[in-house]
Amino acid sequence: MRFVTYASSAGDRAGVLVAEEVYALPPGVRLVDLLGDLPAAGEAALRDPAEVVPLESVRLRAPIPDPPTVRDFMTFEQHVEGVAKLMGAAVPEQWYAAPSFYFTNPYAVIGPHDDVPVPPGCGVFDFELEVAAVIGRGGRDLGVEEAEAHIAGYTLMNDWSARDIQLAEMEVRLGPVKGKDTATTLGPVLVTPDELAPYRAGNAFDLSMTAAVNGLTVGGDRWSNMAFSYPQIIAYASRGTEVRAGDVLGSGTCGGGCLAELWGRLGFEAHAPLAPGDTVTISVDLLGVQRSRVVEGPEPVEDDLRALRSP
Repeated sequence: MRFVTYASSAGDRAGVLVAEEVYALPPGVRLVDLLGDLPAAGEAALRDPAEVVPLESVRLRAPIPDPPTVRDFMTFEQHVEGVAKLMGAAVPEQWYAAPSFYFTNPYAVIGPHDDVPVPPGCGVFDFELEVAAVIGRGGRDLGVEEAEAHIAGYTLMNDWSARDIQLAEMEVRLGPVKGKDTATTLGPVLVTPDELAPYRAGNAFDLSMTAAVNGLTVGGDRWSNMAFSYPQIIAYASRGTEVRAGDVLGSGTCGGGCLAELWGRLGFEAHAPLAPGDTVTISVDLLGVQRSRVVEGPEPVEDDLRALRSP
């Protein structure tokens, strides 16, 4: 099944998408509350919908607008290699040892067609084409063999990146922080695993991933090229702690899924950074399309944030 969350005069509504119509769940029911048994909730909505509305008449929100946490991994070797070239480096051996990730900002989640502001102080803005798994049942210290049963569904993800800010702050060796927390786009749909099962291949699914800027394709990959599987990343995320229903776990950028990889392989003349007025379109077969317009963001507040040094 394919689930959506959409805006209405009564607040966010959840529903099942069939063709070009949304079969709504009752008002006040959120997808995050149903993730443990989405098929049953979907069947109820199809039997007795609270309303049926044309998809074209609603504004889609992120399927899970307020996830408890968002973890972003790095599972596509081509992407890691290309971005490493940007910094004059190679893929580190540790990358092969375990599925690395960082926590990004759950408050920054936006919908699949929302405008995206340039982060304050950013001069090198970029997108990242990914697919996220959404946790349906919580767990702790999960093994790889059991982890897949904890996935409620998959959704398209764009991890917007202020590359200049990111590279500067990563010199401190704590990973990306302000370079990543202005916007993360999710949606348009949350697709249950059974819908994708016929396409299973490699560590994911044999489906096409494509990214375009202003209508021109700049890169793409096959989803099946992930070097780590979702069960592996869930097992690692849950080691010594919990994953909970609604947690979002991004695959990391696919090969060719961002401008930074182009810059690493071909130089900065390969493509200009994103700027206000640009439109970024990313798509994955069966997961739909995100179309996001880049807009002006706020200027940074000019406070003095430097360390206070002893004389």
